[in-house]
Amino acid sequence: MSATPFHTVLVANRGEIACRIIRTLRSLGIRSVAVYSDADRGARHVLEADLAVRIGPAAAVDSYLSAAAIVEAATRTSAQAIHPGYGFLSENAALATACADAGVVFIGPGARALDIMGDKIRSKLHVSARGVPVIPGTDEPAMDDDALAAAAEHTGYPLLIKPSAGGGGKGMQVVRTPSELPAGLAAARRIARAAFGDDTLLLERLIEQPRHIEVQVLADRHGTIVHLGERECSLQRRHQKVIEEAPSPLLDDRTRARIGEAACEVARSVDYVGAGTVEFLVSAERPDEFFFMEMNARLQVEHPVTELVTGIDLVEWQVRIAAGEPLTLRQQAIVHRGHAIEARVYAEDPEHAFLPGTGRVLALAEPVLPGIRIDSSLRVGGTITADYDPMLAKVIAWGHDRGEAIARLDTALRHTTLLGVQNNIEYLRLLLADPAVLAGDLDTLLIDRVLPSLAFGKPDAAAFAAAALLLHAERERRADTVWSTPGGWRLGAARPTRYLFRASGEGDVEVLVTGTTDAAAVVVAGGPLDASLVETAPNRYLVTVDGTATSLAMARDGQDLWIARDGTSWRLRILDRRDELAAALADRDRSVGPVSPEVRSPMPGTVVAVHAATGDRVTAGQPLVTVEAMKMEHTLLAPIDGCVTVTVADGDLVRLDAVVATVAPPEIPASTTEPAAGPQDPAAIHTRETA
Repeated sequence: MSATPFHTVLVANRGEIACRIIRTLRSLGIRSVAVYSDADRGARHVLEADLAVRIGPAAAVDSYLSAAAIVEAATRTSAQAIHPGYGFLSENAALATACADAGVVFIGPGARALDIMGDKIRSKLHVSARGVPVIPGTDEPAMDDDALAAAAEHTGYPLLIKPSAGGGGKGMQVVRTPSELPAGLAAARRIARAAFGDDTLLLERLIEQPRHIEVQVLADRHGTIVHLGERECSLQRRHQKVIEEAPSPLLDDRTRARIGEAACEVARSVDYVGAGTVEFLVSAERPDEFFFMEMNARLQVEHPVTELVTGIDLVEWQVRIAAGEPLTLRQQAIVHRGHAIEARVYAEDPEHAFLPGTGRVLALAEPVLPGIRIDSSLRVGGTITADYDPMLAKVIAWGHDRGEAIARLDTALRHTTLLGVQNNIEYLRLLLADPAVLAGDLDTLLIDRVLPSLAFGKPDAAAFAAAALLLHAERERRADTVWSTPGGWRLGAARPTRYLFRASGEGDVEVLVTGTTDAAAVVVAGGPLDASLVETAPNRYLVTVDGTATSLAMARDGQDLWIARDGTSWRLRILDRRDELAAALADRDRSVGPVSPEVRSPMPGTVVAVHAATGDRVTAGQPLVTVEAMKMEHTLLAPIDGCVTVTVADGDLVRLDAVVATVAPPEIPASTTEPAAGPQDPAAIHTRETA
């Protein structure tokens, strides 16, 4: 094999996958070119590439989804090839064609494979004709809602509505009764149109308690096709994978061989070239029975678990195959060694309806431990916006067996610190500790069943004491005279310094500190403690409370103080006298008034649907406005019965906490309602994944 198949490759993506591809290019001695939007000007992939080219504004449609801008950047930088990563244009036949027209190699399959496998209806018909089993459902393209409703009666309930174009579970809707069908079709069409520019839908019989198992394939231009085994991807939330592993704990060797050969047959049927993944649905009750779902004609997010158990760099083989090199891998020589498991770190708040997290990374610790691999886009000072997918990093663990891999992953997550952005690290640890997960008793609905019982940690006395002592230390450092010390100077007993914090979803907590940071008497919510705080490293502290020492991370951003311990992080709001006065006034107003009539957006985003018109009579819980951010739709509901005034329109951009509608009780006109304090209660939000 040649050492450098190309001299320059452009990476047409962003985030952790762009960083991961650049890493392999560097190892091959290939010059890497990154592309970036205005929102990503200082992103990690831009800093790690040999060269970076601006391709447009923050909106993906004008930057990362612009084939013309990407190809122009490639020709301008003399790139011989383009690696599309995953998402965006990775399965777009138009980009492959544009590359061919420009004389640039597209690191991916040919246009025929992209065309057939990019359409779920066509792909099912195609592979079924080759003897690959498929799930019962509709197989006619371009069906309108009436035709789909008729087909639903034939397919039977429960069923799954799926956009024909695209992948990743985007737009899928579960429908259990005929009455739910119209709303499900409308939502699926809206999401599909926005995500893929194609709102064609198909229906499939819903298999209860299914397992999602996929097979990695590699194919060269010389007729060689191999599979690298399967990945278990059943731990999903809203059809988006959360934790993946290889091999599957379900399959026996005979089924593993059969499903692998079926995946190769799917690839063979479309003259596939490069790395691809064939996805199957497997019944938990009938593990020897599998059904073709779709083929992802690209690299998968979860590809690292296959790399860890096989020792094969999939990105390297993508590059070599695109350069025309033959596969030197032979099926009988590919074996799994040990077990690997991956967890996706997202910017989201699982405890509060998975609302998207945005902000600036204040502190970061990504562990370097045996058997651990981190694929990340994070850097201290980096900004996480709502413009793109919320996935920030992947933590992957390898072990000699499944138990060791899970234990190593949990340890790695426990030692991962991310301050400044809401994240799901604690949620991942809670999932890994679930008995069904530990036993390998998985299905795609497991998370939905487990989520209500997950016990998220709350900041305890040690956390509040540490927060107060950190602020106390800041005051001590600023003091230049005895009069300006935190407790001031007095002849009698020292006066305690008062600190007040508000945790998300919790009440206000008062902390009183007397003495110095290294030896203080602390009172937290009325309970006396002896406490001290010592900084052991940047943003890392040892807090000792009544003789028990705890290591934690802390970072301050204005009035927000972030604390992390063992993978769990909290954001505490530092309250001053003005905050206390505002809260007191709000409490006084609320004591004589009704529930807040205002509906506010819990995140910055785009209005994608307005479900009511000004003047309509609505009831509590009725959908009013749907806001999309970070590829998730959040439907905001009426807080009370009354007459609604809608203040936004479809397509409007809204800020965090912006009023999108007001509902006035029958006896109060909408124009006379008082403003509410704070964002919409997460309990009054319905969330679904989108493009």
